[in-house]
This record gives sequence, structure tokens and C-alpha cells, in this order.
Amino acid sequence: MSGMLVTPKPCVIPSRSSVQLVTPDYIDTQESIPDPSTEGELHLEREIDCGEEVMSCRFNPSGSLLAVGLITGTIKVYSMPDGKYVHTLKDDQSIAQRLPVTALRFHPSRPSSKGDLLLATYAGGQVKFWHLSTQSCIRSLTEDRQTLAATFSPTGSHFLTAGSSDEIFVYDAETMMCVNVCQPSPSLSVMDGHRSRIFGLTFHPLSEENFLSGGWDDTVQFWDIRQKHSLRRISGPHVCGDALDIDPDTQEILIGSWRKEENLQVWDSQTGQKIQTVPDDYRGPSRVYSCRWLGTGHMIAAGSDINICRIIDRNSLLTRGSLVDLPGGVYSLDVSSSSPSVAPLLAVTSSHRLFLLRPTGSTFS
Repeated sequence: MSGMLVTPKPCVIPSRSSVQLVTPDYIDTQESIPDPSTEGELHLEREIDCGEEVMSCRFNPSGSLLAVGLITGTIKVYSMPDGKYVHTLKDDQSIAQRLPVTALRFHPSRPSSKGDLLLATYAGGQVKFWHLSTQSCIRSLTEDRQTLAATFSPTGSHFLTAGSSDEIFVYDAETMMCVNVCQPSPSLSVMDGHRSRIFGLTFHPLSEENFLSGGWDDTVQFWDIRQKHSLRRISGPHVCGDALDIDPDTQEILIGSWRKEENLQVWDSQTGQKIQTVPDDYRGPSRVYSCRWLGTGHMIAAGSDINICRIIDRNSLLTRGSLVDLPGGVYSLDVSSSSPSVAPLLAVTSSHRLFLLRPTGSTFS
């Protein structure tokens, strides 16, 4: 991801071309770089060139649209599953500033008759509500920081933003008025909030008040939107993206860390104890930017170094399917809603490309 958004910078994968001197004669043995492909129980349905580097993506609640946020501040919207380009979301402010779209979230319970409403945050501190059918920004505000993460409560009554400060702002979604600021105590000896940038935000799926946050300070904090300070914390995870997800049935938290060791872990939300660390893929470690639970039996995780997205069996912890040979790190992914009888559509971004995939095999259908 851009150096202004994460640290340290992702490793640049060197070119696979090589020149070897095997005899006195000069021989150029340039190796071609393979195209991205899938392995195992994962099918690549469509690949889309978005024209610019993709920083974020999100399906709407019905799964019929996918919004993609670009590094220059433009949001492109594609219909699903055909991948047709249908909308562009930008205004004079985003055009002039050309700063990355850092997070996208659709309002989770807006009546379909009113059209989809998309919350977008930008590295310049802008927070915008976009009405998709009219391609218009209907409400906006600007925070005095880089805004890097956002999420809605399950009903959409509130939304949160976080970023380059230690504050998490709680907003009323109808008025866009800030109703609380969640932050640490002034005393540095009390760890009841974050002390560095925040990249991960997620509500508990069964609560309008309780949420989690994670960031650079190697903690995941537990909050109530009505309180000033965090209630408790997990120490260890280094969250640098949308890498927090709570299973509504088991209350287990999936946490991705942007580091080579222990980069994907499962924690118990009730006790705050680590349940397990997911082993690396056989290819080696990948620093995780984004992860999600995938149904009841799997998880999906992706990141950088080894630019790979993989589906992992929840019981055996083995890779069941993977997208490999990607052109860059995976900064974002999302899972569409679907009926239990149909495998979900997955969106994975890498460099300027968007990959639409679907799990295969009897487990997913």
C-alpha cells in the first residue's frame, strides 16, 4: 500500500528476468512472468483492469454491485457477476486532491427503493456518502487527519471512522453528527485505547454498541460506542488493513497481521485468549492486509511479500484454494452475500486489477 498509509513499505518483488553467463558466449535467458491463476478449490470467473491501483473494494448488501476505490480518489462501480462498469463516483474535491480512497462501506439496511448508499473515506480526511443511482455525493465532512478505516453498525444507525490519530469518531448515520469520540486516557500508563494509527474497525455482528479496532500499536481494542475508553484489549496483532472479522455463531475473531510470523490468528472474543495461529501456506509467509470468515467452515486471507490470496479450511487449517502469481500485494478483498446453497462471489484486488472468484467443491455448494 502507499507509504503514507502503511509501514513499513511493502517489499517490491524483483523482476524474474535474469542474465546468466554460462559459457564465454553471452546467453540471455529471460524468464516470462506467469499470469495470475488459481489452484485448488477456487475458480477465477473474471479479471477486470481498473486502470489505476486499487486500494479498497466492497459489495453492496444484495451482491449485485461492487464498488472499487482507486489510488487517485475515484470510485468505480461494477455490476455483478458480469463485471460491467456502470458508475463513476467523483466530485470536484476528489478530482482536485487525487488522494486514495481508503475504505468503502455500503449502508447495510437501506430500503432498496431509495437506492444504495455508499460510505467512502479518503486519505485527505474526507468522509462522503455517495448515492449510487444518481452518482452524487449527498453528504460529506472533513476530518483533521488521514482517515483510513470506517464501518457501519449492523443496522446502519451509526458509523465509525479511524485513521492517523488515536481517536475513533462515532457518528449518527442520519445526521453525520459526531456523537462520541473513543480514545485512550491521557495517562500513558493506561492502555485503554490506541497509541498509533488505526486501520481495522468492525462492529460485533450482533451488537449496535460493541466494536473492535486494531492498528500499528500491536493491540486490538474492545469498545462500546457509548464509552470514552476501551473496555479491554488483546495484545500482539499488528493490524494494517481490513483484517478484523467476528463470527456471529462462535464469537471467534479472525485477525490478520502485517508481519511474517503469526500473521493469521483466531482469538476468543469472550475471554480474549488466542485459540490458534493459522500455519503459513507451503509457499511461505504472506503479510496479511485483509481477512474474512468464509461461511462456517473456511476463512480467506491475503496480503503481500508472497502476493497470494488463499482459502483455508477452518478445521484442518490447510489451504483449499488460492489465487497466485499476483502483480502486487492484496490490499482489499470482500465476500458477497449469497444463499447457503450457492458459493459466494469473492472480490480480490492487486495492483490495478480486480479478480472475481468463486469457491468450488462440495463444501461451498
